[in-house]
Amino acid sequence: MEATPLAEQLRPKKLSQFVGQKHLVGKDGVVRKLLESSEREGFFPSLIFWGPPGCGKTTLARIIANHLKREYYEFSAVSSSIKEIEKVMNKDTLLAPVVVIDEIHRYNKAQQAKLLPFVERGDIILIGATTENPSFEIIAPLLSRTRVLLLNQLTETEIQSITKKGEKYLSKTMQPKTRKFLIESSNGDARVALTVLDIAAHITKSNSISVQIIEQALQRRQYTFDKKGEDFYNVISAFIKSMRASDVDAALYYLARMVAAGQDPLYIARRMVVFASEDVASPTALVVANAVFQACDEIGLPECQENLAAGTVYLANAKKDRSAYNAYMAALSDVKKFGNLPVPLKIRNPVTKLMEDVGYGEGYEKYTKESLLPEKLIGKKYYSKIKR
Repeated sequence: MEATPLAEQLRPKKLSQFVGQKHLVGKDGVVRKLLESSEREGFFPSLIFWGPPGCGKTTLARIIANHLKREYYEFSAVSSSIKEIEKVMNKDTLLAPVVVIDEIHRYNKAQQAKLLPFVERGDIILIGATTENPSFEIIAPLLSRTRVLLLNQLTETEIQSITKKGEKYLSKTMQPKTRKFLIESSNGDARVALTVLDIAAHITKSNSISVQIIEQALQRRQYTFDKKGEDFYNVISAFIKSMRASDVDAALYYLARMVAAGQDPLYIARRMVVFASEDVASPTALVVANAVFQACDEIGLPECQENLAAGTVYLANAKKDRSAYNAYMAALSDVKKFGNLPVPLKIRNPVTKLMEDVGYGEGYEKYTKESLLPEKLIGKKYYSKIKR
């Protein structure tokens, strides 16, 4: 067997061999249309490929470069400096080369800015690949000069197609249950699936690969959860929204996703404390959420995951009421809109004789039902108890 990794050996060279991303490479896909138009007009735009690991970003970039019949340079923002890339960009070539920068989000704003003039003049066709949301990680001027294309996580059917090619190449076989285990463990990442299959093929003497061999090669299932990346925000958002919708099962699933991926339990508990005040009708919820936070702080993982689970079940099942939160946000909106409106004299505190003489506290009644809002806001209603 060759020393080159299986994922590299099986990397498609043509669009017809590419698996997945039909919305981009299918009959009406934008990439296919751009490649077809480039044959007539010679134009191809700079692109940003945004998608999860192992979905085909680099492979698609290489296929584009091959189709365009242009010089191709590939860099990683993790290991390559901008100076290295500038040497390529400053080359005098007849056709603009294709410059692929993997993990382009790793470059800071100043480094990204150095790419601007080359992209703007068309000196290069830039294809940036990123797992992070370009809206947050790529500077606006560079975004305005490129087109962002979203690549989706590969489906189980697509991963199965790729793993079967790997089996054939390695002259190995897997039973359906073994293949399913590998596919599920790869979490939509073709590179993970092929790497594990490659290792499995090397550590077994049999022509048939078993679940146990895949487990050995895998060591552990892959949990895609970058604690600073977009997936982090997606999962924590799903956790909160599941509790808000009183979907206990979904809330527990997203909690388990975070815990399994190594998220700080105190971060999860903090969000539960906030949720208890924002979304739950009973003040007891805040007591429960605080107790969960304290337990996580004192006990730590792995035991505190049980506290998180108990708190999640309570908050998800609790009666929901956002009236206090909504009322406060409405009041805050008026504060921002109108600034510091004068407090009515009758509820000002007359701490000196002069203040009393000018009307501070005059007419104040402890249990009055009239509005005590500033004059400009009299009659305004922020809080309305939600009836359920």
